[in-house]
Amino acid sequence: MKRLLSLLCAALAMLFLFSAAVGEEIVIPEMDFIRQQPIPDNEAMTFLKNMGVGWNLGNTFEAVKDQWTATRDEMFLETYWQKDTITEPLFDLLKNAGFSTVRIPVSWHDHIDADGVISERWLSRVQQVVDWAMSKGLYVILNAHHDVMTGVYYPSSEFYETSAAFTRGIWSQLAERFADYDEHLIFEPINEARQRDTDHEWSFDARNPDCLDAADCINRLNQLFVDTVRMSGGYNETRYLMIPGYATAPGPVLNDTFILPEDDADNRLIVTVHTYIPYDFAQNTRSTLRDFEVRDMGITQQIAQTMASLYKKYIVNGIPVVVGEFGALNKNGNTQARVNYTAYATVAAAARNIPVIWWDNNAVNGNGENFGIIDRKNITFYFPEIVETMIHFGGYDKIQPQE
Repeated sequence: MKRLLSLLCAALAMLFLFSAAVGEEIVIPEMDFIRQQPIPDNEAMTFLKNMGVGWNLGNTFEAVKDQWTATRDEMFLETYWQKDTITEPLFDLLKNAGFSTVRIPVSWHDHIDADGVISERWLSRVQQVVDWAMSKGLYVILNAHHDVMTGVYYPSSEFYETSAAFTRGIWSQLAERFADYDEHLIFEPINEARQRDTDHEWSFDARNPDCLDAADCINRLNQLFVDTVRMSGGYNETRYLMIPGYATAPGPVLNDTFILPEDDADNRLIVTVHTYIPYDFAQNTRSTLRDFEVRDMGITQQIAQTMASLYKKYIVNGIPVVVGEFGALNKNGNTQARVNYTAYATVAAAARNIPVIWWDNNAVNGNGENFGIIDRKNITFYFPEIVETMIHFGGYDKIQPQE
């Protein structure tokens, strides 16, 4: 198996690879017009360099129960939103291809008892997968995902106490469980905290009192998360922690309403955002926009401005930033456009020492959000050209310096 993986990855790295469309050659675009931006010389910036580029184990441990699965065994959820049980060779594939980081989204609220204690079976399975990834030398981001709902975690004053109890309960247990894991393990408190089912669920407005309330609650819950992890001892005292703003969107963390928690550890907090931009190309299943050109200012401007803004507010000041999710869905085989997008988005971030992590929900075809790039069953790549583009450009030291 290892020999087959090595041969596969060697072939992957050779050249311009192949197309999903018969007879079409996929070309990795030249990106030499984007150069390295100066970065501070500190440990956090070196840590970001080492994180390189990453991949999300999506639609797996973050699946949640519903009316059809309410009585099913909890372990069924691993294959509820996608069909493949995770195996160790998947992480060999990632490592051999050149990935450095894996983000493992996990939902916890369906796996706690009345006292808030996490199911040992569920936690042990998550730990097994974390161990597999870390045994390959990969950085691992472990989070709470799809736990944003009233009664669990909901960023408003009305539900603050419940949200605080969940945050404190979950992260005290996880911090204790993983206290002896080194800095390759990163914690992230919550995924896309937002006021669900409102007209501002995905659009933060600093003039809206409800949005201001949400931002304040997220700041307080982020602080509680940091305090809870730090007091757990072991590597948790200095572990890198990812800190999100409202909906994990770029705009809210660029707004003055977002406040990084106070921390006894020196510069160990990472600002995290998700960047499915431009939305109509990258994520909107209803949009007909399926083309992307790397020198089209009309389509690249939002990416460039977002990365420049994050760089100016955080990276320049030595504060690390990670794009925890990005990607472009498959729109009827527009592979070349997706390669172009991947190149531009990866380089725009890497030039500023911002790692990017591809969202993979193991969906490839159909009318939904098809972000899948890895065949988890056969341990191969659905779109090796997208993978090669990320690996080719991902990392600050891979970008040409300023002349």
